[in-house]
Amino acid sequence: MKNREDKILLGHGSGGRMMHDLIEGLFLKHFSNNILNEQTDAAILNVGSSEIAFTTDSFVIDPLFFPGGNIGKLAVCGTVNDLAVSGAEPLYISVSMIIEEGFPMKDLEIIVESLAAEAKKAGVLIVTGDTKVVNKGKCDKLFINTAGIGRVRKEDRQVSKALDIQVGDVIIVNGTIGDHGMAVMNARESFNFKTTVESDCASLNQLIREVLDQSSVKFMRDPTRGGVATVLNELVEKRQLGIEIDESNLPVISGVKAMCELLGFDPLHIANEGKVLIVASEKDGNKILEILKNNELGRQSAIIGRVVNDHPGKVVLKNETGGRRIVDSLSGDQLPRIC
Repeated sequence: MKNREDKILLGHGSGGRMMHDLIEGLFLKHFSNNILNEQTDAAILNVGSSEIAFTTDSFVIDPLFFPGGNIGKLAVCGTVNDLAVSGAEPLYISVSMIIEEGFPMKDLEIIVESLAAEAKKAGVLIVTGDTKVVNKGKCDKLFINTAGIGRVRKEDRQVSKALDIQVGDVIIVNGTIGDHGMAVMNARESFNFKTTVESDCASLNQLIREVLDQSSVKFMRDPTRGGVATVLNELVEKRQLGIEIDESNLPVISGVKAMCELLGFDPLHIANEGKVLIVASEKDGNKILEILKNNELGRQSAIIGRVVNDHPGKVVLKNETGGRRIVDSLSGDQLPRIC
């Protein structure tokens, strides 16, 4: 790892630069294989004559309940979305819980009900799981681990790999950014901002399936930890092209914008849990935008930028006054335990 730390810090779980270095310098060093080295949200595996997508995730969000959802709903949405952006049709998930002794049964029942309701809404089955209880003080209330399996069509298996991206391709997001991170932070820190910001937590598999069935997509990723900026930086590093995004086209609600300005955050770095970034040709991009806007989860979709020849390996934001600045991945973690 670059500048290797002696101990794990919160920033190593941020989804940003520190986490990238941990994965590259430690986990891939020891676990390296052709499948894992793809570093996609879900592994694409050959099983007989078929292909499946397989993913896993852990949820340690604090607080467990937040405007727009709770850890149960989040666990299903996060797992389903990782499969969907990998071109898969989500089918089955596992749910394992690590529960602290003394956790209120009524809260656990609400969370389990949310898990069941979101799974039904997304059209997936919870087919296996595990439960562990640890001594009081040995776990912060409740942690959830999931795994997910989905079916992959041959024509969709490359959408998470960004193999055919070219100059002129457009970058689309299906709605407002930063909602999840700001909703959770406001709930956790008790800032009492007079705002109606709610998490965008949602399962996107049905929306994504509509897009894949009706258009051609070159790349998809859900911008969770590290936000839009991290996904775009990973993309330009892989392809050695540049990206320019237009600040005036970024969909950000007024409440999120105000909180970010007051706290010194950039909405591009804030976590989302119901958003997908799509890269497509300009021709297909306009069609995708139309498909998205016809779905409740895509009403505020927008083309936010383009792939360019200039500044390879860099993401550049053109601001509303005509200036430009480089948008990098986070080096630390400004919002720990956001998912």
